[in-house]
Amino acid sequence: MSKRDYYEILGVSRDAENGALKSAYRRLALQYHPDRNPNDPQASERFKEASEAYAVLSDPEKRARYDQFGHAGVGGASGAGGFGFDPSAFGDLSDLFGEIFGFAGGGGRARAAAGSDLLYQMEISFRDAVFGVEAPLLLSRMETCARCEGSGAAPGSHAKTCPACRGTGRQRFSQGFLTVARPCGNCRGEGRVIEKPC
Repeated sequence: MSKRDYYEILGVSRDAENGALKSAYRRLALQYHPDRNPNDPQASERFKEASEAYAVLSDPEKRARYDQFGHAGVGGASGAGGFGFDPSAFGDLSDLFGEIFGFAGGGGRARAAAGSDLLYQMEISFRDAVFGVEAPLLLSRMETCARCEGSGAAPGSHAKTCPACRGTGRQRFSQGFLTVARPCGNCRGEGRVIEKPC
């Protein structure tokens, strides 16, 4: 069974702006919401279709992929049992090989550590979920240490190149005919060692 066009589902043109998308989705969400249409599986299916269409078309990146590749570009169900291909799920091939064989792409340098994801739970009403709401949200953030200016080293000292990996952040180990690179255990992949921490 082929999927309907997302623009057709929402009843908007292909050049519709976000405001038009939002109002079309709200109208359909109110019309077909399962709470308003109990025991009507067709209304429930229409609600799901409208929600899926709005989720894709309201996101500029997903919309561009949908406009170019159709449902296959956004992981939509294609003929193979509902599994679509999402090209954004895969990074560079060097990332893939780096994960398998233990080396970093782009010249073998260790990557900067990514920050942790933030998660905040907030209770909102059904009405706010459908129509949207703006609410204040307080988040704590990291700031640069005034004493060491973010270097991590005590004033008057500085970080030195790691003697174990010579600044690369990686150490190579031979295992038979295969050479494997791992993050340096001495500097934890940083490539530098702080003798006097702040």
